[in-house]
Amino acid sequence: MSNKPINIAIVGLGFGAEFIPIYQKHPDANMYAICQRNTEKLEEIGNAFGIEKRYTDFDELLKDPEVDAVHINTPIQNHAEQSIAALRAGKHVACTVPMATSVEDCKRIVDAVKETGLTYMMMETVVYSREFLFVKELYENGELGKIQFLRGSHQQEMGGWPGYWEGLPPMHYATHCVSPVLALPKASAEYVSCFGSGRIDENLIPKYGSPFAIETCHIKLKDSDLSAEVTRSLFNTARQYRESFDVYGSKKSFEWTLIEHEDSVIHTGESPERVKIKDYAHLLPTEIQEFTTESVYDLEGHQHLSFIQGSGHGGSHPHLVHEFVSSLSKNRQPYPNAVEAANITCVGILAHESAMKGGEIMHLPEFTFS
Repeated sequence: MSNKPINIAIVGLGFGAEFIPIYQKHPDANMYAICQRNTEKLEEIGNAFGIEKRYTDFDELLKDPEVDAVHINTPIQNHAEQSIAALRAGKHVACTVPMATSVEDCKRIVDAVKETGLTYMMMETVVYSREFLFVKELYENGELGKIQFLRGSHQQEMGGWPGYWEGLPPMHYATHCVSPVLALPKASAEYVSCFGSGRIDENLIPKYGSPFAIETCHIKLKDSDLSAEVTRSLFNTARQYRESFDVYGSKKSFEWTLIEHEDSVIHTGESPERVKIKDYAHLLPTEIQEFTTESVYDLEGHQHLSFIQGSGHGGSHPHLVHEFVSSLSKNRQPYPNAVEAANITCVGILAHESAMKGGEIMHLPEFTFS
């Protein structure tokens, strides 16, 4: 792209509003437009942040030739169709997780990216959290030694969330625990085997036909001697919110804290020690560094529920914005791009399919590797 600021349009202003001031302060972005079906909320947000271009219709937004890229923050069932529509309209796409809810839709997005030559990035928070950046630094500095095993978990009570979440198969929203175990070794998943356990309330089952309270998946990494394990729960499981990963190395191992806001642990042989994880704002342009530790409040002074339960998503939001914007301005691939996002997302989709088949091994499709 040229040196002019990239015109960004944010679609969906619940969680999406968290990103508005970050784009407004990013030196290479112009927070150009917002889109929300609810007119009252659209006007409220637009007035609060001083955004003139406002749309209630996504298709109308896509007709605007001034829009360079869209950042999609809509309900998960809309992600695939809106991502594909935006790419077909000539817009670059950043989309909140998951990429899609079917293998077929993941492939459609990958195909659309290849056909258009445009950029797609899945805005996965965990791989830009300060915890992940800390472990990545340890690994790249050689302090962990050889990685021997990885584990991720994402346990969350979804009661009180919008109705489309009710009864969702746990692994259909598994990117937060799958992404770190693939991103750290820079690997793809080759095949998975998953077991379901327990049972959710009977009234929650019919919408998706998924009975399991917890799903636990083993992942074989492609072209590697490594495997990983991830655990996911959404309903009827007593557990404080936990979005975590553990890494076991030959020299040092990292284990996420069991209780939120306590310190994580580094193991060196038989000598564990608690560790204070630093912030990684220094990796960002000065203009947006403040957003690693400061949240963006909605107009009533309350944070979006995902931000509260996720403990601020580990300061990841400005890192996500910078990765997307800089990938466009420097004409490079972001992480995760369409193929990488498809691999991460399809792990969860196929894991649930495996669980419904009693743990049958499911291979990732070829389009998620190349």
